[in-house]
Amino acid sequence: QVQLVESGGGLVQAGGSLRLSCSASGIIFRLKPMGWYRQAPGKQRELVARISSGGTTNYADSVKGRFTISRDNAKATVYLQMNSLKPEDTAVYYCNVLIPDGSAWGVPGSWGQGTQVTVSS
Repeated sequence: QVQLVESGGGLVQAGGSLRLSCSASGIIFRLKPMGWYRQAPGKQRELVARISSGGTTNYADSVKGRFTISRDNAKATVYLQMNSLKPEDTAVYYCNVLIPDGSAWGVPGSWGQGTQVTVSS
């Protein structure tokens, strides 16, 4: 059974930084593409960034140049470094394993509880 535990969220002023962590268990982590998603109040959940098992990355246009996704296979952990944060980055952030569905990256599996990020102006 896959378990994903997100941490690192909090309250930060605009322009500040946060690093989110997601610890995974129940999977062969090094073989799995991983993604970070977010859901703001009243909005649909959206992809933020994803990383392949080989380290290839992909970002939403809204976070390019500000956010960096990375992974540590030895720790079975994926990170999201968020710099130059904006109030519109306020959301609950979730990590997920990407499950193959025939598409280039796959689709997210079951969701965890996420971690709240709040950016004040």
